[in-house]
Amino acid sequence: MNYDKPNYFDLVYQVVREIPKGRVTSYGAIAHYLGLKSGARMVGYAMSASHGLPDVPAQRVVNRQGLLTGRHHFSTPTLMQELLESDGVKVENDQVVDFEKVFWDPEKELGI
Repeated sequence: MNYDKPNYFDLVYQVVREIPKGRVTSYGAIAHYLGLKSGARMVGYAMSASHGLPDVPAQRVVNRQGLLTGRHHFSTPTLMQELLESDGVKVENDQVVDFEKVFWDPEKELGI
């Protein structure tokens, strides 16, 4: 996999654009789908850089336990939760409720 920053970020954004409303995925699931087993941090960097892009629903990417660890990268401390709730995802104490049920696995949904 080429670690060229813009190209890698674009690949991440392509995956994130596929996450349907009402579903979430994790940084690690995206990294695994793209062939980077330990690339979750790179996915996080891509999500941090996506906040000027209106067509990338960054709120739908959480950590592997369903925690809103990226919330501090949004313009307000509660915006990530608000966006998720407007998508139909329930959040309590910065945790996606029923995470396993709303988890969207790019490998299963998009194939390899």
